[in-house]
Amino acid sequence: MIDIPKDEELSPSDRWQRCVGALQRELPPQQFNSWIKPLRLEVNPEGEHRLLVPNRFVLQWVRERYLPMIESLLKENAGQELELILVVNETAAPPNPPPSLADAIDKTDNTIKVATLPNMAQDHHAVYERTRLNTAFTFETLVTGRSNDLARAAAQQVALNPGTSYNPLFVYGGVGLGKTHLVHALGNEVWRQNNRKIIRYVHAHDYIADLVRAYQQKAFDRFKQYYCSLDVLIIDDIQFLGGNKERTQEEFFFAFNTLIEAKKQIVITCDTYPKDIQGLENRLISRFDWGLTVQIEPPELEMRVAILKKKAEVTGVPLGDDVAFLIAKNLRSNVRELEGALNRVIAFAGFHSRDMSIEVAREALKDVIGAHNRQITLELIQKFVADYYKIKVAEMYSQRRTRAVARPRQVAMWLARELTPHSLPEIGDAFGGRDHTTVLHACRTITDLRGKDGQLNNDVHVLLQSIKG
Repeated sequence: MIDIPKDEELSPSDRWQRCVGALQRELPPQQFNSWIKPLRLEVNPEGEHRLLVPNRFVLQWVRERYLPMIESLLKENAGQELELILVVNETAAPPNPPPSLADAIDKTDNTIKVATLPNMAQDHHAVYERTRLNTAFTFETLVTGRSNDLARAAAQQVALNPGTSYNPLFVYGGVGLGKTHLVHALGNEVWRQNNRKIIRYVHAHDYIADLVRAYQQKAFDRFKQYYCSLDVLIIDDIQFLGGNKERTQEEFFFAFNTLIEAKKQIVITCDTYPKDIQGLENRLISRFDWGLTVQIEPPELEMRVAILKKKAEVTGVPLGDDVAFLIAKNLRSNVRELEGALNRVIAFAGFHSRDMSIEVAREALKDVIGAHNRQITLELIQKFVADYYKIKVAEMYSQRRTRAVARPRQVAMWLARELTPHSLPEIGDAFGGRDHTTVLHACRTITDLRGKDGQLNNDVHVLLQSIKG
């Protein structure tokens, strides 16, 4: 357990060293050396605490996985509330800058630099600087279930045959469902197979920034040359291109066509189906349909539990099934929230020197569980489903067994089990006093049909998103 003696007289530097020491004792050596050791704490004259990180990749990783723990440790040590501001420390940047558009252009002869690559398969920072890929995101660390098995299979096929299988690969789904993990895993597998490949992961915002830079420097030819020199282009959150100026979409259209014609691989993620992207030209949308479009859905209960167990295993924390199920039952929307809740429970147990237990988890997540239970009720689910299928709410707990009523009732039972902490008997009581075996049969039926009936699967997906708001 983390235990730091309080001493309000310590300097910020000493407090930080104690915090680092506690983290070193708590975290596995690989995690500590990779993510905590490069950090530096700086306090300006106004008392603002700034955590200096070497690059944007480390910044994002620390913010998502370690920041709450670091802030709590510093608070415990300082005896007061502290808010850390993460800042990229430009002076600590690596000597070999990443091959972004700006860095790839040799100002002397206006040609693209293609460096001779060392064997960097085991050096994740070196891989990142070359590709912007997060080496922690692999197929091995991706938990697979019904919600993402098709997307994973497609990504693995593309990784083995880039440029020939499913080009482009278009992956869509809601926020925090694992799209970014999946496409990084694809890129990492391509790199593992052949680290001579020129692979680039880029967020749509960064693509737009590169275009603006090219416009300011009157370097459109070099912009085109850079992006068209890639073997694999992975572009995340393509929806942010929608609504941008015509020149932005025109340049992406040019790069897209050039790469496809050269049998170079394009991988795209989006938060919605291609035809639903607002403000995107039809000619681009039509080209997204050339390859394969796959959806990632919110993870089912069993997969959420598996994700939590995997995360706990990686961090070296023992996690009982009861705690995993408590978290999974109350956080359903995405993987990011699941991991955040687990980190919260781990930190709570550590700061209070208590073992991980269901009582500790309930206490750590009491506001989350309370808010969830207030928002989603069995009655709310029944009303949503009845309105969607245009039947009366009373028919949800009636004895009618016609298909027009029975199927929506089964969907509502499945949603009740998925979205509430109620037991099977409690759900059965809410649906006209039905036996718990009836509820179980309904849940199994809907789970099975989602893999066979596209319309039903879409209905369930829409209802899930609507009910969760």
